[in-house]
Amino acid sequence: MDSASFPFFWICSLWVLGPSWICGQQVTQPQSIRIEGDITLGGLFPVHARGAAGVPCGEVKKEKGIHRMEAMLYALDQINSDPYLLPNMTLGARILDTCSRDTYALEQSLTFVQALIQKDTSDVRCSNGEPPIISKPERVVAVIGASASSVSIMVANVLRLFAIPQISYASTAPELSDSNRYDYFSRVVPPDSYQAQAMVDIVKALGWNYVSTLASEGNYGESGVDAFVQISREAGGVCIAQSIKIPREPKPGEFDKLIKRLMETPNARGIIIFANEDDIKRVLEAARRANLTGQFLWVGSDSWGSKVSPILKLEDVAEGAVTILPKRASIEGFDQYFTTRSLENNRRNIWFAEYWEEDFKCKLTRPGLQPDEEVRKCTGEERIGRDSTYEQEGKVQFVIDAVYAMAHALHNMQMELCPGQIGVCDKMDPIHGRTLLHYILSVNFNGSAGTPVMFNENGDAPGRYDIFQYQLTNTTNPGYKAIGQWTEYLRLNIEDMQWSGGQKEIPSSVCSLPCNSGERKKMVKGVSCCWHCELCDGYQYQLDEFTCEMCPFDMRPNPNRTACRPTPIVKLEWSSPWAVLPIFLAILGILGTVFIVITFIRFNDTPIVRASGRELSYVLLTGIFLIYTITFLMIAEPGVTVCAFRRLFLGLGMAISYSALLTKTNRIYRIFEQGKKSVTPPKFISPTSQLVITFSLMSVQIVSVIIWLGVQPPHSIIDYEEQRTPNPEFAQGVLKCDMSDLSIICCLSYSILLMVTCTVYAIKARGVPENFNEAKPIGFTMYTTCIVWLAFVPIFFGTAQSAEKIYIQTTTLTVSMSLSASVSLGMLYVPKVYIIIFHPEQNVQKRKRSFKAAATAVNASTRLSQKGAQNGESKDEKPDSLPKVMYISYTELTMVPT
Repeated sequence: MDSASFPFFWICSLWVLGPSWICGQQVTQPQSIRIEGDITLGGLFPVHARGAAGVPCGEVKKEKGIHRMEAMLYALDQINSDPYLLPNMTLGARILDTCSRDTYALEQSLTFVQALIQKDTSDVRCSNGEPPIISKPERVVAVIGASASSVSIMVANVLRLFAIPQISYASTAPELSDSNRYDYFSRVVPPDSYQAQAMVDIVKALGWNYVSTLASEGNYGESGVDAFVQISREAGGVCIAQSIKIPREPKPGEFDKLIKRLMETPNARGIIIFANEDDIKRVLEAARRANLTGQFLWVGSDSWGSKVSPILKLEDVAEGAVTILPKRASIEGFDQYFTTRSLENNRRNIWFAEYWEEDFKCKLTRPGLQPDEEVRKCTGEERIGRDSTYEQEGKVQFVIDAVYAMAHALHNMQMELCPGQIGVCDKMDPIHGRTLLHYILSVNFNGSAGTPVMFNENGDAPGRYDIFQYQLTNTTNPGYKAIGQWTEYLRLNIEDMQWSGGQKEIPSSVCSLPCNSGERKKMVKGVSCCWHCELCDGYQYQLDEFTCEMCPFDMRPNPNRTACRPTPIVKLEWSSPWAVLPIFLAILGILGTVFIVITFIRFNDTPIVRASGRELSYVLLTGIFLIYTITFLMIAEPGVTVCAFRRLFLGLGMAISYSALLTKTNRIYRIFEQGKKSVTPPKFISPTSQLVITFSLMSVQIVSVIIWLGVQPPHSIIDYEEQRTPNPEFAQGVLKCDMSDLSIICCLSYSILLMVTCTVYAIKARGVPENFNEAKPIGFTMYTTCIVWLAFVPIFFGTAQSAEKIYIQTTTLTVSMSLSASVSLGMLYVPKVYIIIFHPEQNVQKRKRSFKAAATAVNASTRLSQKGAQNGESKDEKPDSLPKVMYISYTELTMVPT
């Protein structure tokens, strides 16, 4: 049978029984304390503990039972003696024992409503025919109590049906704040929802976000944990690892299993515990047995508070526990009142004798009972606090405040309903529960501890809590230390806290450690406080705690990846080691070229210079000079002008050089090929024709570059992709001209085509007799140049993905061009300069021969060579009988007028 069905069952029973009547015998009434007064208040207290199976009540409860019940008697005495509060009116009481059991308390509390049940008894007669003597109980206008939330809930369901207001002094279940279901219920203690809010605030102040909860089965524990879970979910930032319920009747080993379950989530060291004293003690014992002292960080509700009994002999396990307790004070007047109670002056308390025996560990002599020789007999001279340990129970203040709240409500009602009248007037007889409830909810006065007593619209008192921590080490007085308070918001003195072993640093109770800078949180599904940390890799930076985002293309993340920073810009510097060799080669080449040009100009009319073909030689030397100078343009800082000159001169020098060499080689080939056929000289072998052919070949390169410059004007760019390395720390932006690798090759492609064509003609002219053969040096030049450029191509494209690309490619290109120019310079002009300077005797005019004579000599030489080969002679040997005319050199040939 659930709690909602109990009232209806018992009300039906009352309706059948109706008012008690007597037919020749006394009707038995519940055991209670009855105090006469003008207005009677009910009282519900757990005077006895829950009894064993089949027995409603157990042993007497000294503090939670007798202390609290005596607090109500004390408050009644104080009110009745107060001339200003309820003047000329006395408060009476009907106090019942709940025996700490909700069903028994419900049965007892039905006494409060019997006077309100009307039943027609006119047809009821005793066996002798006489009408019964009606014994109608006094009318109870309001009830003080109960203590346990489960009892208050059960009783409130009945009292609201009869409009009897109820003020509790200890029930804190959040469920009782429901004004729709428990509209006649009020309390002077704050509900557990406030306590749960305070505990959530404590957990967050300590930096914990992952905790477990423990609750004793029952309304108090389960409602408290439910409130904590709900508030933590609404507030956010706190996750529940496990919610474990302690059974009412735990089996052997139950608490050891409970500790093992808590260790399934070891990161959740914070344990929120809403449990009774016995369960708290057994949890701590199980933690010690598991050798987990110091592992758990306890946060206890007011059932733990600052009590010694739950942690007795378990102080090391409880060290560091943070507990909460409604703000209260010890009432000195009650201490004086209670310590003077004796068996003689406290006969109104029908349970006081039991308390006396329990408190002093003695036995009172009763008629009909044989004294127990082993137990000390009570003398009646014992004194509380002198011959026994006494400490005021924590809820005494709230019992007194509950009685005073009822008294103030009745006083205000009398003042408004009975102005100018003394005592209970007609408007207050009977007192209507709904009217009294209105005055109860309106009271506002300073209670016994000097703190305001008031109620909100739900009948709840404001939340005021003291916060304690159990400290064991590094203190001269081990015990509970006040470390803060909560009154709608938390005030916690973190610096006064210390934990297991006396450490000052707050232990952690988090699911996941905070992510480092540059790491984002990847949340665990369904658990908002658990995550995995993922590094923002590559060029990502941490936008927020959950997001990594790519830096802009011209930026890279800073070392801790919390923001982006500009990517450094680099270019090939003049002082770079990669520039030293190309510059050195270029300078040597330029100096050599200038020296040769000066030498040729100085000896411009000498036979060797004239025989070299002065016009083409100067053109070729100009091209070689431009090849050397391109090194400086490739190293110079890119700009519009530099980029334009790069496009123009990158292929121009080579085009000029190889155009001139191709023209020379082609001329030699045509002359000797024509000489094999006839004595008529070939066309276009004059210097003017050679220059026209050379400039025609060069114009292709020049026109192409001009078109390129017009279609796509040159400019410098910063290439951030070229050196966008996997590690952004090494990333660089490259300042360069808007010339891709392909455009560079395209710019050189025409020169390479000329070079290959020239090489082909050099191969074809390899059979020219040695004395006529300047084609051989040209051939060696072209062979060597081809090797240089064949090595250049794989190096240039093979380093395209290298971090040093800008340096390697520029160096490779400039060195290759300088080497090809140096080969041409060395093989074609150094021997001539050597003769001009060191053997001037060989630089003399030889007799001129006509082209006809030269052609005849060539034909004769060819036939003689073929005949000698047939006779087994070496083709390279010169026959002694060869005519002198056949030893005409090519240089002499060039001077033959056409």
